[in-house]
Amino acid sequence: MFKNELGAFILRIALGALFFVHGLVKFQDGIENTVGWFASIGLPGFMAYGVALTELIGGIALIIGLATRLVSALYTIIMIGAIVKVKLSLGLLGNGQMAGYELDLAFLAIAIYLFINGSKLLSVSQLIFKKDSSELTKSVQQ
Repeated sequence: MFKNELGAFILRIALGALFFVHGLVKFQDGIENTVGWFASIGLPGFMAYGVALTELIGGIALIIGLATRLVSALYTIIMIGAIVKVKLSLGLLGNGQMAGYELDLAFLAIAIYLFINGSKLLSVSQLIFKKDSSELTKSVQQ
């Protein structure tokens, strides 16, 4: 059981850090650029704010282990949207000028795993909602 929690912890930290950086870059490069790009692919520009904030705040939440399943569900939606709307037509490995959906697919798989299984190890949620702490303690001792 501890091995599963350790694996989920590693996935949670990695996905959180990667999405945090993606969200941060959207703001550092000028969110207006992302708004314009969303509009250019037929999506409402205001959605760029929602996606960027979800990536940024959700990344922090995953790193600290807060609302892991909720954030992972939101990331699942974002990744499905990115794959279907932008990357699918490029193919798995892309077209030489733009990357394909291979990395998006990996992010999607991790988000789905965390949505299904959660991640309790070293999580703020575990401290706040101590309902399963005895189970986790037992699994660590085994």
